[in-house]
Amino acid sequence: MPKHGHFINRSIWLRAVVLGANDGIISTASLLVGVTAAGVGHGGVLLTGLTGLVAGALSMAAGEYVSVSAQRDTETADLARELHALEVDPEYELGELAQGLEARGVSEPLAWQVAQQMTSHDALDAHAREELGLTDTAAARPVQAAWVSALSFVIGGALPLVGAFLSPPAWAAWVLSLAALTALALLGFAGARLGGAPSSPAVARVLFWGCVAMGVTAGLGRMFGLVI
Repeated sequence: MPKHGHFINRSIWLRAVVLGANDGIISTASLLVGVTAAGVGHGGVLLTGLTGLVAGALSMAAGEYVSVSAQRDTETADLARELHALEVDPEYELGELAQGLEARGVSEPLAWQVAQQMTSHDALDAHAREELGLTDTAAARPVQAAWVSALSFVIGGALPLVGAFLSPPAWAAWVLSLAALTALALLGFAGARLGGAPSSPAVARVLFWGCVAMGVTAGLGRMFGLVI
């Protein structure tokens, strides 16, 4: 167990960081490998990468904000329904809460006692946790998800872009691919450690999909480059 709490408490922001960084690394590196294989000049490659980096970060922020906002709207609607039910038929809701506790192994007398105490303390919070699985830790936060994902996308995508910028044009594809795979391996390792999971499977899966993405775009770039 981590020193300051459970790993699950990191899941919301960790998901956004890993998603953004992984997308930034793979999409930027794949784009650069594709245009390099198509024979685009060094300046054009860098401009393409920079444009893709900005567009990708904005797209990631917008996508996360919209999707997490939809999740928050659903949570708000369910909480409103629970609040209405508590006002209309509190006895039924009390019984429902007690039955839920019984289903998890609490004896019937104790379940009713606990349900009454939880209802007296904060009825809506009790039903949100027990029936809906909603807690403050897991609550949807659209703005946080948007900026965390966008920032991690920029950081992740900047690594292969820097590799392409610093390398000689003839070696750009190899250098930026190596930079991307190194960044993916570090991301998989760090994400696994922060989440309390084994690092080897995490590193293996990000490297696999990174290689697939760059391999496909390199092939397409070479094919269209020959046509052009």
